[in-house]
Amino acid sequence: MNAAIQLEKLTKIYKGIRAVDEMSLTVEAGTVVALLGPNGAGKTTAISMILGLQEPTSGKVKLLGGDPRDQKIRNRIGAMLQEVSVIDNLKVSETIDLFRHYYANPLALEQLLLISGLQGEKDKMATALSGGQQRRLGFALAAAGDPEVIFLDEPTVGMDVASRQLFWDTVRAMATRGKTVVLTTHYLEEADNLADRIVVINHGKVIADGTPSEIKANTTGRVISFTAGAAVTTESLQALPGVTDVEWNGKRVKLFSPNTDSLIAALVQQRIDMRDIEIQSGGLEDAFQALVQSANG
Repeated sequence: MNAAIQLEKLTKIYKGIRAVDEMSLTVEAGTVVALLGPNGAGKTTAISMILGLQEPTSGKVKLLGGDPRDQKIRNRIGAMLQEVSVIDNLKVSETIDLFRHYYANPLALEQLLLISGLQGEKDKMATALSGGQQRRLGFALAAAGDPEVIFLDEPTVGMDVASRQLFWDTVRAMATRGKTVVLTTHYLEEADNLADRIVVINHGKVIADGTPSEIKANTTGRVISFTAGAAVTTESLQALPGVTDVEWNGKRVKLFSPNTDSLIAALVQQRIDMRDIEIQSGGLEDAFQALVQSANG
């Protein structure tokens, strides 16, 4: 696969503070990548440098194989940043149409209204939109040029449930068309549902990188749950190899372990009375909190 984004020891220093600290990262074309991290972790600064809006203190950025400040590269990307500025005295449809004309091969106006859920607001003044509607307008503007790479910084803040679902469906459709999507979000469910890959950043450094399942499994371990027979006790379960915690809910029991393969084998060997067995990873939010706490050490 071709690399859409390549970062090599990317660093940005503000007043002696390393907002981004020797970050190296390669994002393959056609993938959806979520950048996660606490406030001030360096996510927005990293994106600004990838977009060519800020100059790195040191290190290199390649976007679609070239310099992000090159106009030919800019024509192939789209960006939705946290602040959406709208132009006075223009309707929603006029605003989108204006942005469409900046690009050689833009998406159709009706398609942009559809994917942003703004068909009903197309004749409204852009300045009269609610906060959530303005976020949707920002998404339409970012997608106007049918970009190969699109950056979405906290895209669904202020959106209602229906708008958020439409956004998720649209991003998935983009990915199936081979688009590269880079998003930051505080909604971890969003990252879990959308991303092929999650990169966790803290203090300007990458502290975890993998699929959502890998991040969850490697950080929180996995959970085996089953309906236990009457003779099964907490003590007998805690004695099994690798069990870190036991949690009951009626007759249903959850066993937490970093190695569920060995634990399943032990459960079978010791003929534990169980049925309706399920194996699942811990939640992404638990994994995220554990990673950040560990990095803060």
